[in-house]
Amino acid sequence: MKTTPIQQLKKRLLEISHLASVSQLLGWDQEVNMPSKAADSRAASGAELSGILHARVLALDEGGLLSKLKKAADAGKIKGADAVIIFETWRSFDRERKLPEQFVREMSETCSKAQNVWITARKNSDFKMFLPWLAKVVELKKREAKYVGYKDSPYDALIDQYEPGMTATEAGKILNDLKEFLVPFLADITKAKKKNSALNKNGKNSQLALLTKLDKNILKGKFDIEKQKSFNKLILKKIGFDFEAGRLDVATHPFAVGLHPYDVRITSRYSETDVMYSVGSTIHEAGHGLYEQGLPAEHFGTPLCESVSLGIHESQSRLWENLIGKSLPFWKHTYPLLQKEFPVPFKNVSLEDFYRVINSVGHSLIRTESDEVTYNLHIILRFEIEKAMIEGTLELKDLPKIWNAKMKKYFGIDVPNDAQGVLQDVHWSMGGIGYFPTYTFGNLYSAQIFAEMKRDMSGLEKLMAKGEFTSIREWLRKHIHTTGKTHTAEALVKKVTGEPLNSRYFVEYLKGKYSKLYKM
Repeated sequence: MKTTPIQQLKKRLLEISHLASVSQLLGWDQEVNMPSKAADSRAASGAELSGILHARVLALDEGGLLSKLKKAADAGKIKGADAVIIFETWRSFDRERKLPEQFVREMSETCSKAQNVWITARKNSDFKMFLPWLAKVVELKKREAKYVGYKDSPYDALIDQYEPGMTATEAGKILNDLKEFLVPFLADITKAKKKNSALNKNGKNSQLALLTKLDKNILKGKFDIEKQKSFNKLILKKIGFDFEAGRLDVATHPFAVGLHPYDVRITSRYSETDVMYSVGSTIHEAGHGLYEQGLPAEHFGTPLCESVSLGIHESQSRLWENLIGKSLPFWKHTYPLLQKEFPVPFKNVSLEDFYRVINSVGHSLIRTESDEVTYNLHIILRFEIEKAMIEGTLELKDLPKIWNAKMKKYFGIDVPNDAQGVLQDVHWSMGGIGYFPTYTFGNLYSAQIFAEMKRDMSGLEKLMAKGEFTSIREWLRKHIHTTGKTHTAEALVKKVTGEPLNSRYFVEYLKGKYSKLYKM
């Protein structure tokens, strides 16, 4: 039986998806299992596979197949799901065909090696060790921007890869507008904390004083790592992560990767003295994992089984980690389980005190350990730096100095070493320049989506307090996950919430939660 052009395209796309899954599996193994001496050989294998994938993407238009389908879709002769597949495939193809195969191989091999150097440099807090490799990555990303093309800033070509349609100017406006709210709001919290401290010193019985008296040390102790892993798996099962279609492992920097909706790998990291160090990151990565598991497997190999954007992807992880995972209803159900598993110290800490501590606001050095109020300032700092790196307005050797100065300006704290400063994130070593802003977009999307979910699902908080999370997962699966790339991120959020993306819901969420916590 003769196959139609769209069937031929889907067959080629399926072959590419299988190869891409193998490539992702190599990346997962590099972070989880690979022995250190295998770094160079793995980099070479990854580069070879990247070259093959690049060639396969270009072959999508072999015989003019994709071009003819695109022309037909543009003319309205192909509509619906098939048109979505064609337009989204063309978008990826158009970007890929501008990149020479040798460049793609070089990028893959350089980033693989840079990532391994970063791990050692971070461990030794030695930026100079990483600097030559960062310079190579930045130079390659500048070349990528030139190949792809851009209108205003080379950063436009990079951010568009992660958040399609976004530009440096638009991202800068979103982040600056948010900064205008965050800086004075954080100052108000700081004033409230000082006022509370004074009340506490005067011996006045005040709930405000509790927020100063309590600190994160009351949650510290000695926690067996294997027991922590078991507890994290228990949480994941409760929120609906399917362990028959996924797994949880350990990595230096937590991440999630979807090889297929039935093969989703997430990772976390652990501290022997702080069980909450892993819980937050595990729930965060589970949010990503639930999205990947919720994609329609029957469409694997096409854009209908791919996430819309990293901003939408991040909305799912932030929604589960913060809007649910740091809420009082969630811990009304989960805290007794934590107390049972780790009676010391939690049996002597009330739920109310625990809730206050995990939601306390402070000036953290580490982005992944920061609170909801200050988190986006970490993103703003990174956005400003990496945009300047790509536009060539700073010297890479000055990065520690620039980083530390911005930390002092935004957070009022001194950075003691590079490991806790400029070397703390994996993104630049893996070539993910343009990635950071999507974290803030995810926060904004998550608050807007969650507000709609609360309107749509009566008694949502009561369900959480009972440990009934299936309805939440299914709501997200219906409205976000199963749609794949049927809609753009902009169209999807408008379809789900009735409004374009805006910061109002996130700002209202922060004001409501933290004004109450700090009695402001």
